[in-house]
Amino acid sequence: MRDGDWLSETGTQIRRVLKVMVETGCLPGGTAVIGSGGMWEFVAVGRIDGETDTAPDTAYDVASLTKVMASWPLAGQAVAEGMLDLDAPLAEYLPVGGLPGGGVTTRQILTHTSRLNPVSWLEPYAGSGRDLLEEILSEPLEEPGYRYIDRGFIVLGLLMERLYGTGLDRLAGDLWDEMGLRSTSYGPLPRSPGVAPTESRLAGAAPAWGVVHDEAAALMGGVAGHAGVFTTAIDLGAFARAVLGIHDGGCGPMTPSYVRASWQPHVDAGSGLWRGLGWLITSEGVVHHNGFTGTSLFLHPGSGRYVGVLTNAVHHGRDRTGLVDLREAARSALTPQAHDSAQ
Repeated sequence: MRDGDWLSETGTQIRRVLKVMVETGCLPGGTAVIGSGGMWEFVAVGRIDGETDTAPDTAYDVASLTKVMASWPLAGQAVAEGMLDLDAPLAEYLPVGGLPGGGVTTRQILTHTSRLNPVSWLEPYAGSGRDLLEEILSEPLEEPGYRYIDRGFIVLGLLMERLYGTGLDRLAGDLWDEMGLRSTSYGPLPRSPGVAPTESRLAGAAPAWGVVHDEAAALMGGVAGHAGVFTTAIDLGAFARAVLGIHDGGCGPMTPSYVRASWQPHVDAGSGLWRGLGWLITSEGVVHHNGFTGTSLFLHPGSGRYVGVLTNAVHHGRDRTGLVDLREAARSALTPQAHDSAQ
């Protein structure tokens, strides 16, 4: 299928699913970017809060997309600059040699095989006066195996800060500038019509708006390796273009070999999925990651096509009804059958 036809058909399908979700009250609205090479198309359906129409430049809390938009590329940058060995234990870079987590490697963090405590709550550490890294790495390790957890990426974000000697938000901001992202940042953002609110956690109270939805990231001041980033459909498309370009041999903060290795199967993640470095990989070769708030980015390195969706699906509750259908529509648009259907 030619790029123009594919863009049009995929945009129509994503718009249809979003429209149904809005009309049935699953979410206030959402945006999407569909791209291939130098072409892209945007979809915007519904409103951000019942009053203001959403748009491609509306900022959404991307939740766990932070893992692949901030921590993953920063780790790749550190590897490219000779500052980080993916297979070296954390104790080589941090004074944690005597702690159970001191032997964990960055590769294990990226593949979610670190064996760190899977509990994401950080409240027990509040007020202890002990360094957060030490708190996390002092916990006994779990049994070997694959388990998706946030704590590894919390550690990875803190590791990047220690390696570079500056805050994660500044490190990520410099990286995004290099990749051509102009509206991506950690919060807080001003409460405005240009920012989509997330969840009202207390009945009758205002929703979280411009501040991170994730509780652990909130406890860390809104800047963490696993959550806290806000972006727009325009910037999500720019990010997809940048990483696909690096994969194909282009320049950037990471090396092509790092991106290619990240998009190869490393660990069986179950349900027909594999975990690469940071990313999930389907049997059709679609690379993707999701965010709890209702966000996703799907890439197909073989064709250079991508679909990114941004919603505040948690706005009406954590059931996030209809989100599975939206993500399936995005993923299926990148399968080989979709690429070839009009030839």
